[in-house]
Amino acid sequence: MIFTLRRALTATAITGVLLLTATACSDDSPAEQAPATASASSSASGQPQTSVSASASGSDRSTPMDIRVTIDSRPVDTTLNDSPAARDLASLLPLTLELEDFHGTERIADPPRKLTTEGAPEPAAAKVGDIAYFAPWGNLAIFYKDGPSASEDLLILGHIDADADLLSGADRITIEAAS
Repeated sequence: MIFTLRRALTATAITGVLLLTATACSDDSPAEQAPATASASSSASGQPQTSVSASASGSDRSTPMDIRVTIDSRPVDTTLNDSPAARDLASLLPLTLELEDFHGTERIADPPRKLTTEGAPEPAAAKVGDIAYFAPWGNLAIFYKDGPSASEDLLILGHIDADADLLSGADRITIEAAS
């Protein structure tokens, strides 16, 4: 038992050191990033990668993925971040979902299946326009008011650049891959 615990603690410490080293060696300065132009290329794991854009969004948590979104037949500028959960959502596209209000803060809908939560970014409180995934229930949320404090259960997937009035009354959202 002590040996297993010691091995687990050692593995955790090594992972932490590697993560710190990788973070220290990376340069995420927006001024130094070159525009990405990958389109349907394969990663080292053989998985296709979604087209990416170097533009920033209100939810600039990582490199955004281009998507097309319409809310009640009105196109809105939207980006998904490059988290595993956002990539998993992108793999389900195109989607049209009926939205319903939840707690006077967000519009929610259920995707066809639960999304991955592996490799989730640090928790962050949702802001107006954020697209999020609530892991315990497996639903998507579009916030038209700032959400509650950060929670490991709520994964921010991207951001919709639309005013709160449009988002608060939304009945249907269609999400498609950018062409």
